Amino acid sequence: MTEASSTAGPGSSLLGPADVRRLAAELDVRPTKKLGQNFVHDPNTVRKIVSAADLRADDVVLEVGPGLGSLTLALLPACRAVVAVEIDPVLAGRLPGTVAERAPGLADRLTVVEADAMRVTADRFPVEPTALVANLPYNVAVPVVLHLLAELPSLRTGLVMVQAEVADRMAAGPGSKVYGVPSVKLAWYADARRAGPVSRSVFWPVPNVDSALVAFDRRPAPSDVDVRVLFSVVDAAFAQRRKTLRSALAGWAGSPAAAERLLTRAGVDPGARGEQLGVGDFIRIAEVSSE
Repeated sequence: MTEASSTAGPGSSLLGPADVRRLAAELDVRPTKKLGQNFVHDPNTVRKIVSAADLRADDVVLEVGPGLGSLTLALLPACRAVVAVEIDPVLAGRLPGTVAERAPGLADRLTVVEADAMRVTADRFPVEPTALVANLPYNVAVPVVLHLLAELPSLRTGLVMVQAEVADRMAAGPGSKVYGVPSVKLAWYADARRAGPVSRSVFWPVPNVDSALVAFDRRPAPSDVDVRVLFSVVDAAFAQRRKTLRSALAGWAGSPAAAERLLTRAGVDPGARGEQLGVGDFIRIAEVSSE
């Protein structure tokens, strides 16, 4: 998708490239690498994201990092409400005005929460979000998704735009070269899948990596095991990927022999490696260790 085709069109409420640059100049906003800011300036892309999110009319969408409002404006007509979490006070302060100017009939559907999505708590939300739809900052995408799924049991579905390599890791299954900690932890909460590529040309500034969409649907917790114990097993198993589980879990279990006993009781081959195990295997290891 080229910038030449990225125009909002006459009378459109969506932001095109000129609108994004004008707003940024008005606010004296310079996108920062620290906050992972890359603003989408292509209306066709935000329409594609909203369509792929498959929202229901009664959904309450949680948008993380709305920035200048490109995706927000496309989300508002598609759901009951949007709760936008924005860490930048200047951007958080401007967003309601942008919506009031470009989509006045939908302005009452928007709530802006000025907060860090990595630390925001459920009590900050006026209504329970049911869907996460966001262009996530590259540097915190996975921790943000995991935090929000843990903090907000009401989230039933999500569609997030992340760095393409991160998308691969989030959606990977056992045996894949990119399968690892993000894959297993997300699988504890939800079924995830890659939902299509996004061209780097639709962003300002243009990032030096490609992006992709990841969709997920929450499922019931597969076990009542303490998730902190489970995640500690996962972290240990992948800390040294080339080691067998007997060796990789030695520090976590207390010794190689203790790790081997736990693995055997859990029905897992001590000579296997972490990337060969599904979330169910890790759950059995955590359950045995908690007995």
